[in-house]
Amino acid sequence: MSEELSFCTPSVEDYSNVTIINIDNEEPLDDYLQAMKIADQEAIKNLDDFMMLAWYDRDRDFESPQHSSECHLDSAVPGYVDYALYHGANLKVDIEHGRFVFFYLEL
Repeated sequence: MSEELSFCTPSVEDYSNVTIINIDNEEPLDDYLQAMKIADQEAIKNLDDFMMLAWYDRDRDFESPQHSSECHLDSAVPGYVDYALYHGANLKVDIEHGRFVFFYLEL
């Protein structure tokens, strides 16, 4: 396997510097926008100043940054996760067991 290909397909996430918050609601959320509000509130509680780095909406199978999973087709690590971790994410908010996932960076 070439070095370029092995770099592009990580096999394990490194969450050693990431606070992970799992949120499970009794009633499923209506949509991504509702989930984003909840995730932003968690970021406000846990980080001083922050920016959202990446997110995933399983309902629509949509991620940001867009197309970040294209080189991860054979990888156990989705592209949006790799992007967030590689860019220094400090906080992961996982809502409803991966239905909505948000990564934040403290500035």
